[in-house]
Amino acid sequence: MTSGELSAVATALRRCSPPCNFLIFGLTHETLLWRALNSGGRTVFLDENEYLISKFEQNFTDFEGYDVQYTTKVGKSAELIEHSRIHRKGDCRPVQNLLFSECKLAINDLPNHLYEISWDVILIDGPRGYSAKMPGRMAAIFSAAVMGRSRGGERKSGKRKGTEIFVHDYGREVERVFSEEFLCKENLVEVRDSLAHFVVKEMKGESFEFCLGESSNSS
Repeated sequence: MTSGELSAVATALRRCSPPCNFLIFGLTHETLLWRALNSGGRTVFLDENEYLISKFEQNFTDFEGYDVQYTTKVGKSAELIEHSRIHRKGDCRPVQNLLFSECKLAINDLPNHLYEISWDVILIDGPRGYSAKMPGRMAAIFSAAVMGRSRGGERKSGKRKGTEIFVHDYGREVERVFSEEFLCKENLVEVRDSLAHFVVKEMKGESFEFCLGESSNSS
C-alpha cells in the first residue's frame, strides 16, 4: 500500500475507542503493521492460503487467522451479481446471519463466533483477483457489506457509528462494481490512491435493498 492508503486505515483505527474489532481479508506485507496499529484490540485475518496462516500462527504469539475456501471466480462475477439480485429477498438479503446463508456470495464457513462480532473496521485486500480463474473479492465485499448492516460498529455506549470498510485495488472492475452494488456510492467517504473507504451503517427491520434508490430485481 501507499503511504496515503496506510494513513487512511490507521486513522480509522485511531477513531476506535476502546480498540477496534478489526477484520482483514488477505495476508499482505502490512499484516504485522495492522496488528501493531490495533494493539489491545481484536485483529482477525482471513486468507485462502492455509499454509501461510499456519506460518504466522507459529511465528507470532496470539496471531488470529483462519483460512477461507472461496468458491467464486472472477470470470463468473457477472453471474454472481445476477444471482444476488434474483435472491435479494432470500439468502442474498443485506441483513442476515451469514452462517446460515446459501447465497453464492456469502462466506458461511468461518468459526461461528466471528459472526457474532460487531466489526468496527473491515479491510478487503484479498483474496487474489488479477485473473479470471482467481477467486476475486466478490464474496469478501458482499460478506463485509452484510456484516456491517447486520451488526455494524457497536460501541460499549450502545451507539453505533457504522462499520468502516476499505476496499483495496478499487481501480479494478470487479472491486469497483461489487463495491457499488453492495457498499454503495452514497456510503463512499473517499478514494485515496487505489483504496476506497466506505462507512456502512446497521439496518433496522426488514430491508431487501443495499443502496438508496435501489430498484430490487428480487423474486
